Amino acid sequence: MKTYLVGGAVRDELLGLPVKDRDWVVTGATPEDMLRKGFKQVGADFPVFLHPDTREEYALARTERKQGRGYHGFTVYSAPDVPLEDDLKRRDLTINAMAKSTAGEIVDPFHGRQDLQDHKLRHVSEAFAEDPLRILRTARFAARLQPQGFTIAEPTMALMRQMVDQGEVGDLVPERVWQEIQRALHEQEPGTFFEVLRECGALAVLIPELEPLEAFSGAIGALRRAHESSDDTSVRFAALLSPLAPAEARNRARALKAPNDCQDLTRLITDVIPKIHTITSHDADLLLDMLDGADVWRRADRFSGLLVALKCALPEPERHRVDLLKSAQHAATGVQAKTLMEQGFRGKELGEAIRKERLRRILAFLNKE
Repeated sequence: MKTYLVGGAVRDELLGLPVKDRDWVVTGATPEDMLRKGFKQVGADFPVFLHPDTREEYALARTERKQGRGYHGFTVYSAPDVPLEDDLKRRDLTINAMAKSTAGEIVDPFHGRQDLQDHKLRHVSEAFAEDPLRILRTARFAARLQPQGFTIAEPTMALMRQMVDQGEVGDLVPERVWQEIQRALHEQEPGTFFEVLRECGALAVLIPELEPLEAFSGAIGALRRAHESSDDTSVRFAALLSPLAPAEARNRARALKAPNDCQDLTRLITDVIPKIHTITSHDADLLLDMLDGADVWRRADRFSGLLVALKCALPEPERHRVDLLKSAQHAATGVQAKTLMEQGFRGKELGEAIRKERLRRILAFLNKE
């Protein structure tokens, strides 16, 4: 029975990056051996155990063989006779297929260390093609490591294109696609993730509305500005889909099974952009309509996110319009229904009075400009 540190922990240690998660592979052991040592089994599809003290994951060495299409359909074999190299061979990229023994020896049968030095993302074996999710994972690693100069090896990009052509990307379930997109939005250079998907053809399957060059260029520019401006997933996602027509953006966000906050902000930004293009410092009614449409009076925090996303989505000469919308919000905030009720307004008349007072305040602000 031998234990090895594997995957991302070894990669990041060799890159000089902080090691966040430590995963282990155990060879020459059975589930019963692990249980006798106090480990707790948590894996249903294959034997994975939690260390009794550190709670880190220890997996028995295994092999996988594809039996169907899409992300599912793998047959897993785990037994004491599975060697470490066979376990590493099933992994996606060479830089993730290294192990470190308890004595500190690096086990590197697929030359991942050389690819680290060469700044290349390269698939381990042809088994890469068995799992279309690896296209998204590779794009995500490209987004993470792009600032250090990493690029995808041409044979791997060619294999990814071939996988797309064979149609398996369309078999991925939306929940797994969204999981990778959400992670990618928070990588070091998230625009690279979508550039890789477009280069290999996967973007045309997953987010076809962004495939045209004009839409794609606008989306990546907005996303990169959002990456600099906000850590909020919904802001970054809304910026990404901001070049799309409202119906297109809503339908795509829904199809990707994006969380409700991401769908809401995407709907708002694509509804507001056509209006804000035309707004002037005299459009008090339009400003109020936009504030009402964004439900700013009850969802001020979401509106703040919308303002950030708008600044990222609009071309530089138009970003001053966002400040106009923000100032209109400040001017109209504070109208108290209670005060108007004390003046005798009720029901429909109360709603009209609230709007009239908000409009008056916005006009007063605009007249000062």
